[in-house]
Amino acid sequence: MERMRRATKTVWVGGVPVGGGHPIVVQSMTNTPTHDVEATFHQVKALYEAGSEIVRITVNDEKAAQAVPELKARLKDAGIPVPLVGDFHFNGHLLLTRYPRMAEALDKFRINPGTVGRGRHKDEHFRTMVEVAKDLGKPIRIGANWGSLDPGLLTEMMDQNARRAEPKTAHEVLLDAVVESAVQSYEEALELGLGEDQIVLSAKVSHAPDLVYVYRALARRTQAPLHLGLTEAGMGVKGIVASVAGLAPLLLEGIGDTIRVSLTPAPGEPRTKEVEVAREVLQALGLRQFAPTVTSCPGCGRTTSTFFQELAQKVQAHLEARMPEWRKVYPGVEGLKVAVMGCVVNGPGESKHADIGISLPGAGEEPKAPVYVEGRLYTTLKGDGIAEEFVAILERYIQERFRA
Repeated sequence: MERMRRATKTVWVGGVPVGGGHPIVVQSMTNTPTHDVEATFHQVKALYEAGSEIVRITVNDEKAAQAVPELKARLKDAGIPVPLVGDFHFNGHLLLTRYPRMAEALDKFRINPGTVGRGRHKDEHFRTMVEVAKDLGKPIRIGANWGSLDPGLLTEMMDQNARRAEPKTAHEVLLDAVVESAVQSYEEALELGLGEDQIVLSAKVSHAPDLVYVYRALARRTQAPLHLGLTEAGMGVKGIVASVAGLAPLLLEGIGDTIRVSLTPAPGEPRTKEVEVAREVLQALGLRQFAPTVTSCPGCGRTTSTFFQELAQKVQAHLEARMPEWRKVYPGVEGLKVAVMGCVVNGPGESKHADIGISLPGAGEEPKAPVYVEGRLYTTLKGDGIAEEFVAILERYIQERFRA
C-alpha cells in the first residue's frame, strides 16, 4: 500500500530504522521494575520474541539507572538485539549525567517536555538531556502528553485563544497545546545541535478522535518520524478497539512511522498482547506482513459450527507453530492467504480468492470439502481425516511455492 505522508528522515534506533519510508516499526514497553534485572530481562525477551522491534524501559531512579548496563549485557549475551529506549521523567537530566554507562547502554532517550521542569529549569534540564544525546550520538523521542502538559504553555495558549474573534473550544486549545509542546521542543533540540535524523516525535492523548486530530496537525508541521498510539487505551476489547479506531485512519493516510498499542493487561495476562495487536493492525491494513492470513467465516445456522471452527483453529495453530522455521527457509511465506469456510454460500468463492482454501460442508450439505489452490479446484476431501489432509496439502503447497 502506498503511504501518502512519509517522514523524510530516517532515525536509527540501534539497528532499527524509523521513518524515511522504512516499514512501520512495532514497539512496546515493560511494566517490571527496571532495577529487577531478572524480571525485566525476561519481559524484554518475551516482548522481542512476540515481535516488538523496540522496547522502552522506565529509568526513574538511581537503582534503575544502575541496572541498565547489566540488562543490556544480558540481552546481548542471550542474542537478543532489540534496542532499548530509556523513559525519563522529572530527573532525566540528573540520571543521564550521573550514570554515563546507563546513557551509553541505551539506544534512545524518551523526553517528555511536560516533565523536564518549570520556567528556566525546564530549558536547562531539556538542554542537558539533549547535549548528552548529542555527545553520544543517540536519538531521542520528544513525547508530549496531554496528561503532563506544561501548564505555562497551556495558560499562554488559552489566553491567546480568548483574544480571538472566534475562539476555539477549551478542548481544542488543549489538543493544540500538545502539538505545540512537541513542535517547540523539536525546534529547540535542532537549535541545540541535534540532527533531524536523531529526533522522533509523539503527541499522546487518550481518545481516538483526539489522536487523529493531533497527529494530522503534527504531520502538517513537520516531516519528522512520528510515534503513534493512544497514551492509555484501556483494558481488553475496549483498549483494542480504541487503539485500532485511532491508529487506522492515520496509518492509512501515511501518518506514523512507529506504533505502540498501550493496553492495560488483565491480572496475569502477558504483556505481549499489545505487540500482537499492533502487528495485527499493520497486517490488517496491508502495511506489513508478519504471518499468513487465515480468512474464516463467523458461522451461521447453515454451518456445522464445531467442525469448521475446530479446523480454523487447527490451521491457525499450525501456521503459528511452523512460522519460526518457515520464515528461515521459505522467503515470502508470511504473505500466504488461507481460507477456511463453513458452507457452500461463500465458501468456494472465498477459497478461490485465497492462495489455498477449503470450503467445508454446511448443515445438511453433502459431506465433502473441496480444496482450492490458486483459484482452481485441487481436490475434494471426504471422511474423518479432512483436517489432517488439508494441513498436509497446505504443507506441500508451501514447500513447492516458497522454496528458495
